[in-house]
Amino acid sequence: MSVILLTISARDKDLGGFSVGRILPFAKRHMVGPFIFLDHMGPAYFAAGEGINVRPHPHIGLATVTYLFEGNMFHRDSLGSAQEILAGAVNWMTAGRGIVHSERSSPEQRAQARTLHGLQTWVALPQEFEEVAPEFHHHSAASLPAFEINQVALKLIAGTAYGYTAPVKVFSPLFYVEARMPAGTQLQLPLEYAERALYLVSGELRIGDAVIQPRSMPVFVEAADVHISASSDAHLVLLGGDTLPGRRHIYWNFVSTSEARIEAAKSDWKAGRFAKVPGDEEEFIPLPE
Repeated sequence: MSVILLTISARDKDLGGFSVGRILPFAKRHMVGPFIFLDHMGPAYFAAGEGINVRPHPHIGLATVTYLFEGNMFHRDSLGSAQEILAGAVNWMTAGRGIVHSERSSPEQRAQARTLHGLQTWVALPQEFEEVAPEFHHHSAASLPAFEINQVALKLIAGTAYGYTAPVKVFSPLFYVEARMPAGTQLQLPLEYAERALYLVSGELRIGDAVIQPRSMPVFVEAADVHISASSDAHLVLLGGDTLPGRRHIYWNFVSTSEARIEAAKSDWKAGRFAKVPGDEEEFIPLPE
């Protein structure tokens, strides 16, 4: 019997001149643990003078996690945070009852040609934390646990796995791990979580008789003992966590257990009742109609 429940392939999405691979949500699988959204950004090449321009937009009921493999961008939010996002660092933004942020290339970043490559994930908050005060936390690459198992290089982005815990504040049990597997190496997936998956960035993997290709996410059977083998040098992330009780509704950038709460957020954004982003107050993304 296969340990793979289903496999999700990335679907190309245009974010206004910048294409990403959308993994979650998926029609047959909306969440893996608390992870409700996953975009694979790039690798995208920007010539000097070019960059990304994700205008200010709102979130509720979730936390965003930006993790870059290569490149950089600049984050601003309605709390007044102004932070350069660097490769290997974690930027965790808890939206809670509401936050607005933008992600752009700064003038200094635009001055030189560069590549941008990374993942954007959203983590749904437990119902009792959906309306917490918004927060933003930056964790440098050096602050994250980095270790090796059977010659596989691992970095814990958030949560707890393999006996390590990341410094990132989380609201429910989860794991989010970057792995680089040399050809011929093997790795066992953590067993202690109900919902687990991996996303293959590059390379080729084998799991039992299944061959895993890049830009795909196998989601695993609960409690199955999953052993991953690298057919070539492979770059991947492992993720998942405990099942969150209650159905999550998702509309645009809003996540909630309450449809009425999402309707209120839509009205608040249209009416301009969300806070502005200091230093990025002139533009915004309109509510999709």
